[in-house]
Amino acid sequence: MTSYSYGSSLAADTSFRASGARARLDTLARFLDSAVRVPGTNIRFGADALLNLVPGVGTLTSKGMSAYLIWEAHRLGVPARTLLRMAGHVGVDLVISAVPVVGWVGDVFYRSNLRNMDLLRKHLDEAHPVPNGFRR
Repeated sequence: MTSYSYGSSLAADTSFRASGARARLDTLARFLDSAVRVPGTNIRFGADALLNLVPGVGTLTSKGMSAYLIWEAHRLGVPARTLLRMAGHVGVDLVISAVPVVGWVGDVFYRSNLRNMDLLRKHLDEAHPVPNGFRR
């Protein structure tokens, strides 16, 4: 009969999964908010700003990807208060995006997904520290 010890291996498995989610969601946030640099400047923009050029569908698509980041944060155990802050960031981004022309420029400078990743990173650093050997 095999006996299993769940103590440290479960914690290590959870931290390993959290580090994988951290990397995946960080890539998504950078793709949405800062994937491309304008040559000769420090201005960066991502798919969020580009998708918002397509009326209606583009905005819904980019905010859907933002909602996915929040959903994953929920699955990783982020407290409700932090999830509400994250939703607030996306809400502000949605309001900015709703204004034609001005909203497109605003999308370049208001990076809700990177802000949300900062909140998620803070939570994960406390709740699921990255195991040694898996840090960037």
